[in-house]
Amino acid sequence: MEGRIVILGVFVADTAYRAERQPRMGETILGKGFALGPGGKGSNQAVAAAMAGGRVHFITRLGRDTFADMARATWARAGVRPEVIEDPDSYTGAAYIFIEHATGNNAIIIAPGAAGNMSVADIEAQAGLIAGADIFVTQLEQPVAAAHRAVEIARDGGARTILNPAPATRIPDEMIARCDFVTPNESEAEGITGIAVASLDDAERAAQAFLDRGAGAAIITLGANGALYRDRARSVHVPAFRAGPVVETTGAGDAFNGAFAAALARGADPVQAVRFGCAAAAISVTRPGTAPSMPGLSEIEALLAGG
Repeated sequence: MEGRIVILGVFVADTAYRAERQPRMGETILGKGFALGPGGKGSNQAVAAAMAGGRVHFITRLGRDTFADMARATWARAGVRPEVIEDPDSYTGAAYIFIEHATGNNAIIIAPGAAGNMSVADIEAQAGLIAGADIFVTQLEQPVAAAHRAVEIARDGGARTILNPAPATRIPDEMIARCDFVTPNESEAEGITGIAVASLDDAERAAQAFLDRGAGAAIITLGANGALYRDRARSVHVPAFRAGPVVETTGAGDAFNGAFAAALARGADPVQAVRFGCAAAAISVTRPGTAPSMPGLSEIEALLAGG
């Protein structure tokens, strides 16, 4: 029986602008395109996990507005079970996403809105759900105190815990020590450990820094270079897959984390789960958007079979 995945995080509406470059302060430039769609790391990861075959519950806070309607419709299409606290005095979050037209690379500003008010009390109200998870995932777009308490409850309940430390911020050692997997990208790893990740050797050292702080395993995602998995027994570099021309990289990390969680929930070995996550990420970057770019289980399996 596939395990239950519980994800804590933020939904935001993505406002994505394509242009040759970002404007300088006080400057106006013409863009190459605009799109409005669903986003937020936690929500994207929930969609990715559900699309990859997972049984997913998503905990968040929303306002009562049009963007909240977008969130619920997005989760319904993917098969995510929402566990929502409504906050009529706030707003559903939004994100500014700049996409460099020539490369698909991005820069992002998040305004989390209601989800930014996620409290320890909110987490305690969901303690039964969190404690009953097989896999628990969180990020750091909501307050760290809420994420920390959720990790504690999940771990005490027997869940395997995944922390995607994004955006990078100060994380208590006690929180890292309760994480079975920590999954930063290169810039997040540098922001937390102080180790610039420009090579596999650098990634090894950054991963070891997380292990030294108590993490069970560290996975440094490396974009076009795949991912490095390291625990106390082994270190494995998983190369990236190529599924087609790169259109947009915005959702790649979320595709990885959601698919990684889904694979673990099905009983995959962690390195196999990293490979599954890398395949999902490779497909996601061939499509525009974040949540809409998440691949289905059959697509991921087909790429794995061919690679």
